[in-house]
Amino acid sequence: MIPTQVLLDGSDRPASAPIRLRAGPLTMLFDVGSGSLRDIRLGDVEVIRGIYAAVRDRNWGTLTPVVTNLRIEAGGQGFHIAFDVDCRRDQIDFAWRGTIVGGADGTVRFEMHGEARSSFLRNRIGFCVLHPGESCAGRPCTIEHVDGTIVPGSFPELISPHQPFTQMRALRHEIAAGLTVEARMEGDVFEMEDQRNWTDASFKTYCTPLALAYPVEIPAGTRVDQAVTLRLIDMLPPRISDATYGPTEVRVSYADEPARAMPRIGLAVAYHGQDLDAQEVRRLRKLGLDHLRVDLDLSSAVWQDRLRTAAEQARAIGNSIEAAALLGDAAEEELAALAGELERSALPVATWLILHRGYRSVPAEHIESARRVLSPRSRGARLAAGTNANFAELNRNRPAASGVDMVCYSINPQVHAFDNASLMETLRAQPDTVRSARQLAGRLPVAVTPVTLRPRFNAVATGAAMELAPGELPPEVDVRQMSLFGAAWTLGSMARLFEVGADSVTFYETTGWRGVMETVGGASWPPAVPSLAGAVFPMYHVFADVGEFHGGRVLPLRVSRPNDVAGLALTSRGRTHVLLGNLRDGEQIVVLSTGVPRVRVRCLDQDTTEQAMHSPEQFRADTGERQDAPHGFVRLPLRPYAVACVDMAGEAPT
Repeated sequence: MIPTQVLLDGSDRPASAPIRLRAGPLTMLFDVGSGSLRDIRLGDVEVIRGIYAAVRDRNWGTLTPVVTNLRIEAGGQGFHIAFDVDCRRDQIDFAWRGTIVGGADGTVRFEMHGEARSSFLRNRIGFCVLHPGESCAGRPCTIEHVDGTIVPGSFPELISPHQPFTQMRALRHEIAAGLTVEARMEGDVFEMEDQRNWTDASFKTYCTPLALAYPVEIPAGTRVDQAVTLRLIDMLPPRISDATYGPTEVRVSYADEPARAMPRIGLAVAYHGQDLDAQEVRRLRKLGLDHLRVDLDLSSAVWQDRLRTAAEQARAIGNSIEAAALLGDAAEEELAALAGELERSALPVATWLILHRGYRSVPAEHIESARRVLSPRSRGARLAAGTNANFAELNRNRPAASGVDMVCYSINPQVHAFDNASLMETLRAQPDTVRSARQLAGRLPVAVTPVTLRPRFNAVATGAAMELAPGELPPEVDVRQMSLFGAAWTLGSMARLFEVGADSVTFYETTGWRGVMETVGGASWPPAVPSLAGAVFPMYHVFADVGEFHGGRVLPLRVSRPNDVAGLALTSRGRTHVLLGNLRDGEQIVVLSTGVPRVRVRCLDQDTTEQAMHSPEQFRADTGERQDAPHGFVRLPLRPYAVACVDMAGEAPT
């Protein structure tokens, strides 16, 4: 038996529940594990998404805070919190004291007083203030600079490649008619970045300016003292109700928008290099994939073997190949060697991703060379260019649109934050990257490749990576890959990317820690990760449900609380089903408008997941529980991170 918490999110113990606080008309959550404020609201209006202090090393790695000596005095219309934080890893030892005071007038002041207890290199130490992306994008604001000047501005609508505002001391913006919030920062110079570049659904006000040199050595004994003060300005609207927490009722219905074609869907060839066995091939064929991605470092000695292995696996599964050609300084010679391999072997390449090790986005001359060399030898294959890293690198280093058929970039949700709630929040920004990519590339089709839970490499490192502690997982691996959390997040990603019209989406890998199923032999270490040899992960069933509608259409949905529940409706050959995913760690009630009088519901949750992992064929043979949908509505309770497949007898109305 797998412990319930492991099934839910891969961890061996649940996270500490946040503490609810009130400061006059404002409500908010204090995260005990990180010492941060989250979800600051005026009723159901999100005012500030979060305030936290971060210590980031020379490679932009964020040190995990350890909170101790927590004291909370709360009651009535205010609160006072004090706590200590230790941030230690390798040569880094930094400690700070935090105090947060909330007043009855809605003012919240967060102070940090820290000291370096060792000498180390850092890129950043200090406060970050997160402004919600959905409600702020395109809206006006006012910036107070460090020299005292006050100027009008506006949050970017499309994702800004560079800092929208610099030299900041305070920022004001309207959150409701006649009501403005001010965030005032002390102790350093602050500026803002558009975090949607990395799929964080927020604009982040942070210190220290990136124009200053980094990394910087912090001598032992260095003090860091900062503060952030939030206050409400102007008149409060009348009769404000508190923010809603706990189980909610989420209504899901078909949107009055045209259906879209499903994108091409793929997985990547597993990094571990093991061959697929017959059972893995059979199970992968059930997913209705279009392609397998293979990464070819053309300067390595083994890229030909990787390409041939990918071709063998793609043929076995019935897929084409998405080949990522990583060029180096000898790009012309590398492309010539690739052309020679193509002339010797008939390889089913459908898409070439042209990338470059030395550039965050591939230069135009290499795109031209690739088309000249590859197009005659892989007729019909599309040529995509962009970046192997995050959308930020594409946005800041825009490739030439001429000569390519598509633009490409990758997505992962763990550049800035790593907790469950923050990862789910990134789903909101994924469609923004597609819209912005399409705009900057002259409305070319967009390939998101790959989508992973962890970064595959550090594109902005300034030094060697820190060594792993005994038993620590590699930085590319996340235990949530094999959990219900991973399945719900994957469904949320599909829903957001499919409905915005991404042309092609590649996820994860085929097998192993970073795949949709475990290998036949299973993982041998570390003991903290259960080895489920020969089992599939819960996300496998999300791919299988989507794969049943290969070549079908996506019906846009309207979800009343899209941050709580993900919904994806697919239709093909007179059949429709709706996939619903609970994005929260508590139960949600979904009221689905079905358009038909009866449905069948199959649920992947903490009671059914273990059997679905070990016996996926048996789980999928179950067509689900038959339920009546009186007046065309069905009410479904979804347990934490559960995924429900609601199957209709006929095609639902669009």
